[in-house]
Amino acid sequence: MNVRVDQFRFQIAERGAGPLSSLALLRWALVVIFIWFGAMKFTVYEANGIAPFIINSPIMSWLHSLLGVQGASYAIGALELSTAAALIIGAFQPVFSALGAAMSAATYVITLTFFLSTPGVAEATAGGFPAISALPGQFLLKDVVLLAASLSLLLTSVQATKSGVGKS
Repeated sequence: MNVRVDQFRFQIAERGAGPLSSLALLRWALVVIFIWFGAMKFTVYEANGIAPFIINSPIMSWLHSLLGVQGASYAIGALELSTAAALIIGAFQPVFSALGAAMSAATYVITLTFFLSTPGVAEATAGGFPAISALPGQFLLKDVVLLAASLSLLLTSVQATKSGVGKS
């Protein structure tokens, strides 16, 4: 199936529900999270804190090999701050509404894979998975909600056009 760009209409997610919609709350909450977490990635404290997740990730471990602990953290921080910028611009520009939400969703899809790759997520003393440890397991669990917020913005930002539906 071929998908053409003209088959989709981009819109600012919260425009359809009014300026004080719950989608606006989700957007700005995600902006705060990405700015805060992104800025923290430029500290040694945070670089060391995320190292176990990155080192054990089949998706992201190459960052440590290529850039080292702090360099990997800088790269992730730059991506997180870029995501915040796209989300902010997305409050005013429809294509950025979709881009920022997609970047946010991709972030949380990746971090949720840490459940499978990070040692210590399953709590052995409670019988193993699905019992999860306070750290890192419960720390990662919040990303389920953040992924849902991101997908809500994304799905509302991208609408199929009537002329594009069903064509290949």
